[in-house]
Amino acid sequence: MMQKTGVIYQGFRSEKELAEIPGVPSDERIKKGSVAFIECAQEIPCNPCEEACPYGAISVGKPITNLPKLDEDKCIGCGSCIAACPGLAIFLVNASKSKGEVSFPFEYYPLPKKGDEVDCVDREGNIVVKGKVLRIIKPPKYDATAVITVVIPIEYIKIVRSIKRLGRS
Repeated sequence: MMQKTGVIYQGFRSEKELAEIPGVPSDERIKKGSVAFIECAQEIPCNPCEEACPYGAISVGKPITNLPKLDEDKCIGCGSCIAACPGLAIFLVNASKSKGEVSFPFEYYPLPKKGDEVDCVDREGNIVVKGKVLRIIKPPKYDATAVITVVIPIEYIKIVRSIKRLGRS
């Protein structure tokens, strides 16, 4: 019997889907500094990430249902693509320092504050590690989507994808 996994069946990307995504940067690039980590796994008509990138580091092309591809040499890790993604599928990761950094879209209130210690969660929503909020940016162009950056142990940068909502037990 075939096991049903992935976005359609579970609501989060499977390991197989992640391995096939053309928007995932190499480990070498992640160690050089902030870079987009695009976890888009569904071939749907969408390209706001391509339009949001001022450096041309993300391409969807034609047809518009292509998965976004990352040119990791062009990506400077500015994060313009994060809040632009309606699927909340783009993150920034950085393993160039002694601690890892992950930036992600966050559309819940209340927002944490800079310096808060938070429970960081994986793609399934499981708490995996404590993190510290480094910054919160609310790009004016995307007024409903905040971008939160947390500092975590470096071994979790490919696992942490959000934080536990505040005020939830």
